[in-house]
Amino acid sequence: MYAEHFPKQTVCGVRDVPCGKFIESFAKHLKVQGQMEIPAWVDHVKTGRCKELAPYDPDWLYVRAASLARKVYVRKGTGVGAFEKVYGRKQRRGVQRNTSSTASGKVIRFCLQQLEEMGFIGTDEQNGGRFMTSEGNREFDLIAKRVSDEMAGDDEEDDE
Repeated sequence: MYAEHFPKQTVCGVRDVPCGKFIESFAKHLKVQGQMEIPAWVDHVKTGRCKELAPYDPDWLYVRAASLARKVYVRKGTGVGAFEKVYGRKQRRGVQRNTSSTASGKVIRFCLQQLEEMGFIGTDEQNGGRFMTSEGNREFDLIAKRVSDEMAGDDEEDDE
């Protein structure tokens, strides 16, 4: 009865779109916005102890910041130490057994601080860790909706 009066709108959140496409889209959004400052060490730094070289992608810092922001959105209260474990990997030590190694805390801390300056995330003083602000939630939902619309447009082109 009410369907005639209200057009059908699809509600879409960050969890409804594939994480790879969302991270790629949000990284482009961060780069276009231009609010994130890129430090001088970004070309030379490794992303963890277990890595041998710096990343090849020139925009890797935007991708890492987008990935961190998505993880904060999905699970609030996560801090730098937990992110070091999440982004860590096994360290190959030659003939010795492989061990787990953590990621670079400096890179993670820098990205979180930049996202905090932009107003997307905040620091929880009482319990520790980071959380999404209302502005960050709004931006994320807008980008998720945009990604969802792009995916729907691609599906329609494939059908033709």
